[in-house]
Amino acid sequence: MKGFACAVALVLCWSAAEAREQRAWVKAIPDAETWKVYSKNVSSDELGKFIIDLKTNDIYFIDVNTFNIHADFVLGVLLKKAWTAENVREYNKNYEREKPKFILGYLTHHVKIDKWSFSFWEGDKIGPDDIVRARKRLEETFFQKSMPFRPDSPMQEKVAVEVKKKGIPIITNDQVYKAADYQAFNKGRAVGKLRIVPVGTPYESLTFERHEIVLLQESYPDITPVAGILATAFSTPLSHVNLRANAWGIPNAGDKKAREKFGKLEGKVVYYEVTDTKIVLREATAAEIKELEGRILDRKTVKLPPAKIDNPRFAMLTRMRAKDATIYGTKSANLGEIVTANLEEVRVPAGFGVPIFYYVQHMRANGLDKKVEAMLADPKFKTDAAWRKTALEQLRDAIKAAPIDQPSLDAIYKRVKLKLGGKGVFVRSSTNAEDLPGFNGAGLYDTVPNVVGKKALGEAIRLVWASVWNLRAVDEREAFGIDHRQVFGAVLVQIGVNATAAGVLVTKNLWDPTDQNSFTINAKWGLGMRVVEGQKVPEQIIFDPTNDGTKILSRADDPVMLKFDDKGGIVEIPVPAGAGVILTEERSKALAKQVKAIIPVYTHGKPLDIEWVLEGEAFWIVQARPFVGG
Repeated sequence: MKGFACAVALVLCWSAAEAREQRAWVKAIPDAETWKVYSKNVSSDELGKFIIDLKTNDIYFIDVNTFNIHADFVLGVLLKKAWTAENVREYNKNYEREKPKFILGYLTHHVKIDKWSFSFWEGDKIGPDDIVRARKRLEETFFQKSMPFRPDSPMQEKVAVEVKKKGIPIITNDQVYKAADYQAFNKGRAVGKLRIVPVGTPYESLTFERHEIVLLQESYPDITPVAGILATAFSTPLSHVNLRANAWGIPNAGDKKAREKFGKLEGKVVYYEVTDTKIVLREATAAEIKELEGRILDRKTVKLPPAKIDNPRFAMLTRMRAKDATIYGTKSANLGEIVTANLEEVRVPAGFGVPIFYYVQHMRANGLDKKVEAMLADPKFKTDAAWRKTALEQLRDAIKAAPIDQPSLDAIYKRVKLKLGGKGVFVRSSTNAEDLPGFNGAGLYDTVPNVVGKKALGEAIRLVWASVWNLRAVDEREAFGIDHRQVFGAVLVQIGVNATAAGVLVTKNLWDPTDQNSFTINAKWGLGMRVVEGQKVPEQIIFDPTNDGTKILSRADDPVMLKFDDKGGIVEIPVPAGAGVILTEERSKALAKQVKAIIPVYTHGKPLDIEWVLEGEAFWIVQARPFVGG
């Protein structure tokens, strides 16, 4: 409050660090040196703020290190009014189309692409004439000239069309995001042996060692534990690879020119550091190796819900609670907890759990449990990644090839017909080693979409059971100290929603840790499998449910989408021409309403990672789990 009191009195604030006097605001920023004083770094950008008095046409460039928000300056300095509800309501009228007193704007230096822009809060309904007026005052008072307007919301994108007609250039967040050669996804430091994965390397052939720092030249849907990740092709923080790195606490960044910058270090032990604005990658010193290499060997230990393997009863989600994870796995139990909370706002597709009992039955009846034990007992399982990969492939093939118990399959299929209307279903993993507060296991296990008919159902169930032993799942569990012998596969059978669009929502702002209100949402047209694969950039927004603010980060660039095939399975089709925006403000608000209702169901206190699908204009929640990461 000391700095604010100093500013309110309009006296000169003393900075001991710089040993000079500095005003809390100025009416012009003539050079880069002055900009540095009145701006601040937010992630990789430099941010400043301006206010235009519509009556006097005065412009104020405020010290954003003193004033957190425009209202601090407007109420405290210009109007000299108290922070009362009435005064705040009056101030908020300046975000309407017809502004009574002020234009409230932002200036951004996008450091990664060295571009400048001016913008307004995403909830601001500012019109084209006020944008033109603001641009004119900035031309007269700010050292950067010819700045483009950057619309932050769908509403402002429509206004931008009119602004462009008036001769003002436009730059979008989508252009900024996709133009950047560099993106920090998880900051940190590590040492390890640099391994460059050659272009064209099939995903199925990849194996990694825990001590490697890997340079990926293509987007892969997943990766096993490593010491650091650097990618030349990258999408968003919610891709599976980036979620992995976040959960492991390792440095992870994208740099489109990484191969040419660092290729000569291949095979060497390197020091790798990721910050908001740059990468340090060079040969490691002896001191750095001594300091950091032990971190690679540190293992978190996650305690699994103890499995109850003797309960053969199927259960609808309407009869399931969180405690039933010991029988039906965590994914089913989490959804059951939501369904049984009877939340009017929330829609979850009907489904039922096939308990762990049937996985154990399948493994024992076909001698597969003995194969598992022999594999885990072999010393090469822990020491030889290639051997482990081959052994796991053979085990999965055996699980899929072994005959399923026919009476059990008959009973499961009967329930599909009676309880789910015989429609195409999603057959989803629901182990006791996923969706946990310390281990969300996103993408480790398999899902089979739009399963039609008894034979296909049996094949899908066995494939999901086999995915308990996916290489990525085993290596991930190993990194978290999980005993593989205590991991069991249940199955969630759920009505398939032939999604118009689908995506992931995390109940935190992954781009700005100071924002305590907003959600990060990713979306793509069609079924949701592509959203987290990282192959293409999805539509990304930041949505603030406290004021319905919708900030666009990127638009989807995938020209194709996945839809149901009438005969079962899925097909890839082109995204319809003119499909437009997925996450409109109205849709974002409707989705956030469901999510806000879900949050109180969970007591672990962590942000939630929620998968959703859109059918027409109706949202369905298909998964909810703790978000694991920073």
